[in-house]
Amino acid sequence: MDNRILVAYFSASGTTAKAAKALAEAAGADLFEIQPAVPYTQADLNWMDKKSRSSVEMRNPNSRPEIANTVPNMEQYNTVFVGFPIWWYVAPTIIQTFLESYDFSQKLVIPFATSGGSGMGNTAEILKKSCNGKIVAGKMLNGHLSKQELSNWLAKLGL
Repeated sequence: MDNRILVAYFSASGTTAKAAKALAEAAGADLFEIQPAVPYTQADLNWMDKKSRSSVEMRNPNSRPEIANTVPNMEQYNTVFVGFPIWWYVAPTIIQTFLESYDFSQKLVIPFATSGGSGMGNTAEILKKSCNGKIVAGKMLNGHLSKQELSNWLAKLGL
């Protein structure tokens, strides 16, 4: 069967976007940017301000920021990479909004993340609660990854 691959990502500062584009190129995948209905400002992203939008969202496990756009023809994909920056040691809650918006029951979901310092922690376990597909352990894609490094990871995943 033809394996159609989608790389969907949320990027607040552009770092995750770069990783997503490199991964999509290496995998021969389509690319989709998860865009918040209300874009994040620099003030929203100030993690040191307990009243900033991102701080408020991350403290509330039921927070589901609205997404401005939808994946056309999601049903055509059987493998979906989902990328995001690590916020408070996990995925931003907009990723749960994304995972709860589609039927992933027949899909393989592979998270990837970027971070200034922390790892993925228990992100996959948290995301499993929002996704009815098969989620496998993800990978940090920090820094400049060569096409060969990405190809090696894809090969390990059987893609």
